[in-house]
Amino acid sequence: MSNPFTLNRRGMMAGLAGVGLVGLSGLPLAAQQTPQRGGVLVLGIGGGSTTDDVDVRKLQDWVPVNQAYMLMNGLIEIDANNEAIPELFESWEAAEGAADWLFKVRQGVTFHDGKTLTADDVVYSLNLHRGDTTSAARSIAQAFKTVEKVSDSEVRITLEDGNADLPYVLSDYHFLVVPDGFTDWSRPIGTGPFVFESYEPGVRSRFTRNESYWKPGCANVDAVEVIVINDIAARTNALMSGQVHAINSLDFKTVDLLRRNPNLQIVQSESGQHFTFLMDCTQAPFTDNNVRLAVKYAIDRQQLLDTALRGYGRLGNDHPIPSTDRFYNSELPQRPYDPDKAKFHLREAGMDNLDITLSSSDAAFSGAVDAAAIYRTSAAPADIDVTVDRQPTDGYWDNVWMKKPFAMSYWGGRPTADQMLTIAYQSTSAQNDTHWYRDDFDALLIEARGLLDEDKRRDIYWTLQEMIHEDGGAMIPMFGDYLDGVSNDVQGVTPHPMFNLMGARMAEKVWFNS
Repeated sequence: MSNPFTLNRRGMMAGLAGVGLVGLSGLPLAAQQTPQRGGVLVLGIGGGSTTDDVDVRKLQDWVPVNQAYMLMNGLIEIDANNEAIPELFESWEAAEGAADWLFKVRQGVTFHDGKTLTADDVVYSLNLHRGDTTSAARSIAQAFKTVEKVSDSEVRITLEDGNADLPYVLSDYHFLVVPDGFTDWSRPIGTGPFVFESYEPGVRSRFTRNESYWKPGCANVDAVEVIVINDIAARTNALMSGQVHAINSLDFKTVDLLRRNPNLQIVQSESGQHFTFLMDCTQAPFTDNNVRLAVKYAIDRQQLLDTALRGYGRLGNDHPIPSTDRFYNSELPQRPYDPDKAKFHLREAGMDNLDITLSSSDAAFSGAVDAAAIYRTSAAPADIDVTVDRQPTDGYWDNVWMKKPFAMSYWGGRPTADQMLTIAYQSTSAQNDTHWYRDDFDALLIEARGLLDEDKRRDIYWTLQEMIHEDGGAMIPMFGDYLDGVSNDVQGVTPHPMFNLMGARMAEKVWFNS
């Protein structure tokens, strides 16, 4: 009987990457030929809280995501070219229709406790996000009809509907791998480049090198220390004074000044990161789409981009797909700043004016409080009175995000349009942070991901972007570049389209000058 699986192009390229055309770390081979061992890498990272947890089901901000990648590996990695390459899955094949997939589990990999990685560990780790769970990745994992062990080295995933982008989906940072049956999230065990030593949520952590790490040219430093520094001024000062070797999310206002420092390198990555003003579509007055449209027409996007981001980004058009995505709707007219149009929509909602409170914090993004003030000014001519409620950074994601009716947030980009739309806009998603629910949107999204015809998929994704643009609860005025500051003592640093700090994997990749 012939094998029902056929190796698709992405699977083939992934296999080639695994044998060396692209290095296993995701860096070009030339960048991996001279790494030196030694030293303690100290990272000052914003985006941490005393309520943080390294439970893979709960990951939602920069500090815990970076820490998780230090301790654990994913199934598939997104490289610096936004391509899916092997990690603990070393290759994959898809049957006709892209609903039935066979994955090869990498052999010879051990967990920090000495246990050998097998298919059982992968199945257990994926099932953490399926069924009765509060996992943030549940909306993604619910597409898995079955996840089953074929052998110790093979896992079959059968989908409810076909999805040609499944390898990209499995790169989600929630799908990190732990041993079968693992439950002690206070001391995480993985196959990652570093081993747990100490962890104080929202304050600091320290991990030491995994001496048996399976990726060549990686885990070069003896240890990595993470210091949580949410205040951007304090984070910048820590870098300038040499207390830390790298920081994330530079203040857009000070980037040009930092560029003049000969001891620093500024790492700028164009990405799908976007900044959002979230309207809860289940809470008044945002239950009325005319109010949502009024809010969207009352923002001066160019001023916000020039002032809050200093031009380090691109205009947003109230949907989350960046211009670099192959399914970006390039024909959707850019929404302008139009106070008169905003007034029109207020009248359509039966209002002469609108008083709203905007919850903001620099936890959302560097400069978010300034951006809120800029919006307050631009909204005034539209008869919208915005009161800015400045919230503390600590606890923002637990106390404000998805709870306050009008609040600021951000999304790191995702490697595919389907993944971004699924995790943030599908009705069943635990991270649908505007509480915007449309059955017709969900149906089209499911249809698109199962198509292998690129033109048909593009037509649907264009329609989905238009639906969010016209009706959704997210005002998305701008996309921002990722900006990191790194000491020149640190080598092997490259831009990355996914997240700050080399896709949250800097600790694994870099080394010090000898």
